Amino acid sequence: MIDFFFGLVATWGLVIIAASAYFSCLAVPVPTFAVMLSGGAFAAAGDLVLWQVLTVAYVTALAGDQTGFQLGRLGGKWLDKFLATRPNRAALFARAQQVVDRWGSTGVFFSTWAAAPLGPWVNFAAGAARLNPWRFIIWDALGEAIWVVGYVMLGYYFAANLDALTTLVADWAWLLTAISLAIAASFFLLRSKQ
Repeated sequence: MIDFFFGLVATWGLVIIAASAYFSCLAVPVPTFAVMLSGGAFAAAGDLVLWQVLTVAYVTALAGDQTGFQLGRLGGKWLDKFLATRPNRAALFARAQQVVDRWGSTGVFFSTWAAAPLGPWVNFAAGAARLNPWRFIIWDALGEAIWVVGYVMLGYYFAANLDALTTLVADWAWLLTAISLAIAASFFLLRSKQ
């Protein structure tokens, strides 16, 4: 599947990077890390322009996060109906609500890059929790900068080893998410004992 997305980036370039960054922030299962890595690799090869890859990925990721935040603010029946038939996603949303309740905008910051698979759900949860929109925007923008620059520049500098890097980053992302959630759970447990 990742090779399929590499091919799409090779053919459609910035359009695929934009669509991937936007829709992944709305919990659409797209391997955006691979798209970002390939965007950086194509920039290193001279097929794409690096600043354009970075800008398009960053702006559309922010737009996706803002859309998710606003959908969360609207909340209501559509979200309940969607989650009722998808227990795994309902569990992710419940975890995201815990992150927002406990950490607020700091949780938004870390969910964009350190716990990226949880990020879209944090966007929805932050909106549903009525987190201050300006705090959301600021912390989201800082986190997305780390996420976009990190993945695109990894692809740029390690373009020759992109297949191995993609596998490593996919495994690393889930490991980092698991570690982040374990640390958050530890804090919750320690806090509840006090």
